[in-house]
Amino acid sequence: MTTQTRTIHLMGTVITLTVTHDDPEPILATCAARLKIYEHRFSANDAASELMQVNRFAGQHGVQVHPELYDLIKLGKFYSRLPDGNLNIAIGPLVKTWHIGFADARVPSHAEIQTALAKIDPNNIQLDDAVHQVFLLQAGMEIDLGALAKGYIGDLLVRYLKKVGVTSALLNLGGNVIAIGQNPSHTDQAWHVGIQDPKLPLGNYKLVIPVVNRSVVTSGIYERQLVTQSGTYHHILDRHTGYPIETNVTSLTILSNQSVTGEIWTTELFGKPVASILKTVSLLSDVDAIVITQSGQVYDTRTKTTMIE
Repeated sequence: MTTQTRTIHLMGTVITLTVTHDDPEPILATCAARLKIYEHRFSANDAASELMQVNRFAGQHGVQVHPELYDLIKLGKFYSRLPDGNLNIAIGPLVKTWHIGFADARVPSHAEIQTALAKIDPNNIQLDDAVHQVFLLQAGMEIDLGALAKGYIGDLLVRYLKKVGVTSALLNLGGNVIAIGQNPSHTDQAWHVGIQDPKLPLGNYKLVIPVVNRSVVTSGIYERQLVTQSGTYHHILDRHTGYPIETNVTSLTILSNQSVTGEIWTTELFGKPVASILKTVSLLSDVDAIVITQSGQVYDTRTKTTMIE
């Protein structure tokens, strides 16, 4: 068995794939090729993507899309309709109004935010299962799968790797880490995943956790920010107010069997009080959470303990 690593720059991040196999090179090459396809398929910024076609013809007609894209949109719509969550795949107009993380980021006017909010109702995403057609009923609507795509893509890669007989691998899709099987190079046979310390520069960990056959997804308000004379604004927007979420949580990590599950719940739960996050996670099967607050408290459902600095 040989362990080999490949680093790929895609989806606006650095992706690292580590695979143990008798012949890992062609497997890594196939993963890289698939990632390029997935980047195009799920992109809300690529003018030639099917998703952009869906957005372009909002209010005019539906667009038939690839089954994988349809599947993710359908999944996203289901969770976007939960009344108390913050996930909303129709949030595209609001994201573009702020555009935090891009060179043209700015603080929009209240009127601009209200205009965007009027176009983000997920109930106006019409789906036709028979032909995999997506129709945005209101002109100006835009689907943005940025909150879910990396997790879904990670799960697609896991499916492929298991199909070709890979029993040990670590996939890092920039904030989404998936551990397949055991780590052959570590004494405890686990992969060790660092949880970023929100108060320190990138690469400084608040804690490091052992992981086997699980996904680790972290979302935090420290990741992308817009700094202006009027203040600092993070990129996690409140679907109800249109402004960055007001919260005492700086980082939320979800551990789950599927990476898209982690994406769903980091987005749904971010901005809620710690007690509410912990209660919701306790009701979910095979899901754990690590919450870090602005004061440095760490809540970990795996051990049911709280660490206070």
